[in-house]
Amino acid sequence: MFDRHCSACDRTQLIFPSQISSVTNTDHGILVSYTCWCGAEQTWLTGARGHADEAALVAA
Repeated sequence: MFDRHCSACDRTQLIFPSQISSVTNTDHGILVSYTCWCGAEQTWLTGARGHADEAALVAA
């Protein structure tokens, strides 16, 4: 479980494992795709390299 700010509903929500649709290792970090409680599809780039450049959310 982790918390993320949703760009669609503008709220910070707790995200549970059941809401995660994919986890992909990329050259930029770990790309987590999930569905917010409001129904919006969201992505989160995390990991050591992910925090350096959030703009690197390229389709993996």
